[in-house]
Amino acid sequence: MFEQHLFPAISQPVSGSIIYEHIKILFPILRSITGKGIRQTLEYVANQIQDFSIVSIPSGTPLFDWMVPDEWNVNSAKIIDTSGKIVLDLNWSTLHILQYSQPFHGTLSRKDLEEHLFTLPDYPDFIPYKTSYYTENWGFCLSENQKKKLTDLYYTVEIDATLSSGSLTYGEVLIPGISQEEFVFSIHCCHPSLANDNLSSLAIAIELIRKLQSLPQRRLSYRFLFVPGTIGSIAWLAQNTEKTKNIKNGLVLSCLGDKGSFTYKKAREDSANINTIMAKIFSDHPKARIWEFEPYGYDERQYCSPGFNLPVGCLMRSPNGTFPEYHTSADNLDFVTPCALEESLCVLLDLITITENALYPVSTSPYGEPQLGKRGLYPLSPNISKTDHTKDDMPDQLCLLWVLNLADGKNSILDIAVRSKKSFRAILSAIELLQEADLLKLYSDKQQNAFSP
Repeated sequence: MFEQHLFPAISQPVSGSIIYEHIKILFPILRSITGKGIRQTLEYVANQIQDFSIVSIPSGTPLFDWMVPDEWNVNSAKIIDTSGKIVLDLNWSTLHILQYSQPFHGTLSRKDLEEHLFTLPDYPDFIPYKTSYYTENWGFCLSENQKKKLTDLYYTVEIDATLSSGSLTYGEVLIPGISQEEFVFSIHCCHPSLANDNLSSLAIAIELIRKLQSLPQRRLSYRFLFVPGTIGSIAWLAQNTEKTKNIKNGLVLSCLGDKGSFTYKKAREDSANINTIMAKIFSDHPKARIWEFEPYGYDERQYCSPGFNLPVGCLMRSPNGTFPEYHTSADNLDFVTPCALEESLCVLLDLITITENALYPVSTSPYGEPQLGKRGLYPLSPNISKTDHTKDDMPDQLCLLWVLNLADGKNSILDIAVRSKKSFRAILSAIELLQEADLLKLYSDKQQNAFSP
C-alpha cells in the first residue's frame, strides 16, 4: 500500500454576493419538471462550469414504475373581468399558474372559476406554489387578498399552454478523481421563482463545482445532478443503475440560503459514513440539528429506496415545510442572504476537506509516546505557524497526543477528530506537524497489522 499525502483544507473561494447573483439571474424563469424553463436554467449552469452535460429523455420512456410525462410549456395565462381589464397575469409572477395547467379558453361564472383558484387564507399576501403534474386540471395561484377583489359575476380565462410529446431534461457533471469512488450531490431545479427552495442550492453547487474543477487533483470523484424533483432522480437512477455502485456518499442540497440553523437529515442506514461526517461538521455549529431519516422530503427518498439504499442524506437550513415562506411568493430574493449562502458553501467545503482526507495515520514510533521535545513539538507553542493556520485550525498539544495515540492504522483522520472532539482542521494541522517530524505515515486503507512487537 502506497503512502499518501494530506489534502490541504479548502478555503472559501467566493463571497456570498457572487452566489446571490446566480439566484438573481435565474429567479424570473418559469421552471417546471419539463419544458423551456428548466432547459434555460440548465443552459445557464452549462455556461458557468466545464464539462456539463444536458440529457434529454423522450416523453413516454418507462422509468421503473413511472414514465416520462408529456412536456409542458405555457406562453401566457390571464384572467379578464367583464370590463376587459386583466385582473391576473402570469407576467406578474411565475407562481400565478398552476403547474401543468391544461390549455383553457372560455368565460365562466365567478363560482365556477373559484374551483380553479388556489390561495393561502392564513397568509393573505402570499401566492402559493401549486402543481398538478399527474392529474389533468387547470388553475391559477394568487394571494387571498387578490382573490377577494374578484367580485364580477363572470370572468374570461385564457391559458395558452401546450402539453405534448417532448422530453424530460436534467444536467450532470462528473469531476473525476484518482479513485472511481463517487460522492454524489443532487439538486432539484424544477421550481419557478422560489429563491431558497431550489435556487439557493443550485447557485451554491455552481461555485462548489468551480472550486472542485480548479483543484489540481482530487482523491475522490464528484458527481453533480441537476434534476427535476422526484421524476428527475428516478430518471437518473433508472438510466444509470450500474453507476450507483460507485456512490459511497451523497447529499441532496436544498433550502441553503435562509437565516435558519443548519439541518441534516440522515441517510437511511444509520451507519452510513455521510452521517458521521455531517455529525462531525455540525459539532462546530451548536444550533445545527440532525434529523432521523424518513421517506418524505426531497430526492433523498429516491436514492435511499430499497433497491438502491445509497448513503445519501439531505443538507438544509430551514427544512421544507417548516417556515411560512416555503412554496410561496415570500420565498423571494429578500428571503435569502449572501451571508447565509456563503456559510452554507463553507460547510460543503469542510465536507470536501473531510472526504478528501479519508486516510489512516500510522505512527513511525508506536512503542510508547515519542519524545516530542527534541523535535520542537513539546511544549507546543500557541504561536506555532501562526502565518499558516487560522484560529479554527490551530492545533494544540492534545491534538498531537490524540493523533499519536490513535495512529495505529485502524483509525481514520475522521475517527480521530470525532473521538478527540477537536476540529477536523486542527487534527489535520497536527498531522501535518507530525509528518514534518517524520512521526507519521498516511494510507488510504485500514492497516490491520501496522505493527508487530
